[in-house]
Amino acid sequence: MTAKATFGAGCFWGSEVAFQNVPGVTATTVGYEGGSKPEPTYEDVCSHTTGHAEVVQIDFDPAVTSYNAMLDVFWNNHDPTTLNRQGPDIGTQYRSAIFYHDQEQKELAERSKELVAASGRFKRPIVTEIVPASTFWVAEDYHQQYLEKRGLASCHI
Repeated sequence: MTAKATFGAGCFWGSEVAFQNVPGVTATTVGYEGGSKPEPTYEDVCSHTTGHAEVVQIDFDPAVTSYNAMLDVFWNNHDPTTLNRQGPDIGTQYRSAIFYHDQEQKELAERSKELVAASGRFKRPIVTEIVPASTFWVAEDYHQQYLEKRGLASCHI
């Protein structure tokens, strides 16, 4: 049995790499979620008119790893205090977002956000949105395992 987790944490290339090597992760797929345009392309999403975020969807084995472990990877691999921006990437498609798949994930995500905010780790408020998962649109093939295909997976920021 596998479970799903979906996160927006800036450019999906780097986000995907962050999750690929976690024990218990069985698959990662990059795509688009959270917007209104059906079957968006990368160009559509970059036009800032679709409302979609670049996301990574993770399939994981809950007997090996937990959703909380997925949340830890999420919080540790991007800046959740920058609104619609990660590093040099600017736009709503780069927003920090947790797309929960059930009530338990929602509660765990909200609790983890509270804990991260209270930890003092970040000097600014956390702007991560926690929203229900919607239709996940798989990104074009050339985006899948993009950094790994180019021998850059170890260069993840």
